[in-house]
Amino acid sequence: MAKLPDVDRIEGFDWNQANIQKNLERHRVAFDECEEVFFHNPVLAPDVGHPETERRYFAFGHTVRGRLLTIVFTMRGNKIRVISARDMNRKERKKHGQV
Repeated sequence: MAKLPDVDRIEGFDWNQANIQKNLERHRVAFDECEEVFFHNPVLAPDVGHPETERRYFAFGHTVRGRLLTIVFTMRGNKIRVISARDMNRKERKKHGQV
């Protein structure tokens, strides 16, 4: 099983402008909402369906306003690089919605 990143050691975020725009247009999730999830004790899980060339992870958590989000991310050094962000689906809310 892949080792999960220690969010307490994160030094910030490595944003890609295209991903910021994609998440906003496709899922109406702003980059600052993505960041909020990591400051509210997210549930982390490895993305085992993704090739090992780049380890990816899921973060299931909530924003300051209580919006439940699923974030797919990778690590670039000690920085989080968000790949995609969307509202949790029903199955995810049932499993992780009590965060």
